[in-house]
Amino acid sequence: MASLTSLTLKGALDGLASGAFSAVELTQAHVEAVEAARPLNAFVLETPEKALEMARASDSRRARGEAGRLDGAPLGIKDLFCTEGVRSTACSKILGDFVPTYESTVSANLFRDGAVMLGKLNMDEFAMGSSNETSAFGAVVNPWRAAGSNQALTPGGSSGGSAAAVAADLCLGATATDTGGSIRQPAAFTGTVGIKPTYGRCSRWGVAAFASSLDQAGPIAKTVEDAAILLTSMAGHDPKDSTSLPVETPDFAAFVGKSVKGLRVGVPKEYRVDGMPPEIEQLWAKGVEWLRDAGCEIVEVSLPHTKYALPAYYIVAPAEASSNLARYDGMRYGLRADGANLTEVYENTRAAGFGDEVKRRILIGTYVLSAGYYDAYYLKAQKVRRRIADDFDRAWESCDALLTPTAPSAAFGLGERQADPIAMYLNDVFTVTTNLAGLPSMSVPAGLDAGGLPLGLQLIGKALDEGTLFSLAGAVERAAGFRAKAQRWW
Repeated sequence: MASLTSLTLKGALDGLASGAFSAVELTQAHVEAVEAARPLNAFVLETPEKALEMARASDSRRARGEAGRLDGAPLGIKDLFCTEGVRSTACSKILGDFVPTYESTVSANLFRDGAVMLGKLNMDEFAMGSSNETSAFGAVVNPWRAAGSNQALTPGGSSGGSAAAVAADLCLGATATDTGGSIRQPAAFTGTVGIKPTYGRCSRWGVAAFASSLDQAGPIAKTVEDAAILLTSMAGHDPKDSTSLPVETPDFAAFVGKSVKGLRVGVPKEYRVDGMPPEIEQLWAKGVEWLRDAGCEIVEVSLPHTKYALPAYYIVAPAEASSNLARYDGMRYGLRADGANLTEVYENTRAAGFGDEVKRRILIGTYVLSAGYYDAYYLKAQKVRRRIADDFDRAWESCDALLTPTAPSAAFGLGERQADPIAMYLNDVFTVTTNLAGLPSMSVPAGLDAGGLPLGLQLIGKALDEGTLFSLAGAVERAAGFRAKAQRWW
């Protein structure tokens, strides 16, 4: 059954529908793949019994003619999503062995449509990181290796477990979240497709909060069509989330393969940053040519406030994190450390429960929100955020979408940038702008660097116009013809 794990989500759903194999057979193949791939550390909790139980129920529904859109498809769920009766920790010691009594809306939507859960996926602690090295469960290892090297590489972060699991054929797709690039950068590092939808397209209810005005759930998948299928199930209005948009969810897969002739694609000049590897510049130029050949009109645009995006993001996100993470105090759930009085219990619990990166961001956030600094930092960052959104609004007057690189490099070695937080934060230079503006954006694998590692191109669209992104991404995917897979070493 090993060949079943190499199927795309669409291919697997077609096979299930034709009766070529059962959901139990498909799930068993993936369960075995997950067990064999433990050196990757992609899963922090495997749920094989639950997966096979869900698969049996799926086969019964299909036999009755009641199969849902995703019936029988084995998926991985990022550990940021609460799963009823299954440990959910945000990969932090502070949550201990927390087992929710409720299901996140996104995962509930997937299970409503018949998806099977293989387990919970590793991630940076509370989604704070760009390399998946801040997890309390240890780093995820990228299934890719550079040519002639055995160096362990990062799969990106924070959704590193999701990206690694999809790239290594451990699941047909995975849930992920994106606060400043945490879907798109790992997708670029692992040769997978990842989309951050419009803010409010997917419910945040039941997802552990990092920065509430930036966080958004989305899928990581093997192909553009697979990502479209997953997003259609994940999205939808949720009255339990006040930021959830009351809009209809289109069938996103219907946009994949549509002609892109006549669409105007903008190339922002500010995304040509100093020190960007020539191969990324060349891939970007190739992407422009692919879309031009597909009938798109290419226009140069300016997003003048781009250079302020990273500083603004690293004020807004930690500020919201310091507020959101105040709830983890050892009083109601999760870790509780002893102390002589209430204040000591708080201090000891948070000192023992949070990792260094989370502490760093809480301290930054508390500082920028404090009296005397609020106007100088937080308020100013919010004004910059408005200017960044205005830049995009002006760009849409002359184009329908934007094309940029996803990340400033290919995957780097584990441990290489841990000592320098600023170098780590620079990984998000091309991605944070769309979180600040609430826009949809996706990464499509488009080529390999000199070491044979995957590189991605990013497409950015207008709010609620994911359909156009899927059409353009399909065109890039066809033109790039990216078929490379990580060579199995685990």
